[in-house]
Amino acid sequence: MSDAPGIGVFDSGIGGLTVLKALRAALPPSERLLYLGDTARVPYGTKSDETVVRYAFEGARFLTRRGIKALVVACNTMSAVALPELQRAMPFPVVGVIGPGAEAACRATKSRVIGVIGTAATVKSGAYPRAIAFHLPEARVVARACPLFVPLAEEGWVDNDVARATARTYLADLRGGGIDTLVLGCTHYPLLKTVIGEAIGPGVTLVDSAEATATVVRRRLEEKGLLAAGAAPAGSAAGATGGAAAGRGHFYVTDSSERFLEVGQRFLGQPLGSLELVDITG
Repeated sequence: MSDAPGIGVFDSGIGGLTVLKALRAALPPSERLLYLGDTARVPYGTKSDETVVRYAFEGARFLTRRGIKALVVACNTMSAVALPELQRAMPFPVVGVIGPGAEAACRATKSRVIGVIGTAATVKSGAYPRAIAFHLPEARVVARACPLFVPLAEEGWVDNDVARATARTYLADLRGGGIDTLVLGCTHYPLLKTVIGEAIGPGVTLVDSAEATATVVRRRLEEKGLLAAGAAPAGSAAGATGGAAAGRGHFYVTDSSERFLEVGQRFLGQPLGSLELVDITG
């Protein structure tokens, strides 16, 4: 089993654990998940496009050397900037988080006014408005960069006065802007879901792309004949039960392994298992 090809999950830090958690619920327990958090260089959202693409390929190649059959780019900045190049270059399915999140937002909205919050690079890229327009051309999209949310999540400051004040400051103008749906356009942001929800108000649906992404990953694996044998149908009781234990695998970080272990275990509600400090730049 340890030699079976796994599913690589790559993020700039700890935020991609929101996607890994959803994958565990969506996939059979025999699937092996390999998570890479580039904690030495987080956040990606303040970097140039050229730098993000370089980091993306370094991480993808690192996971490829460890044996994967699919790659999940669990970072909105990477998905916005580097996903097409990764999809062309890699010999296996590569799934990002923006397309699934945009589609979920289009299904959720009633007013057709959708808010998007993300890193500066994600917002600058215009990737969410383009993806939303593909599914719902008449939608109006209001985007805001919220760069401090990433370091707050990495620090584990997700439910305190600092996080609440930051959320109120970032979201004050969106609260009265007519949106009925808000896309959490960074995989770190669901860690602050409570304070974001408080700041934006109860009438706004928060869209976390993690579950939508996990559904797309499962479908892609099924289409390619890559899903582990014996998988229960998605959404079934057996699938939900098995998925809770899915993802036996390995966690890699490029820095601060102790903090990642502490915050990650608190978020996932269980031990991470094998955690290794690595250098992916070679």
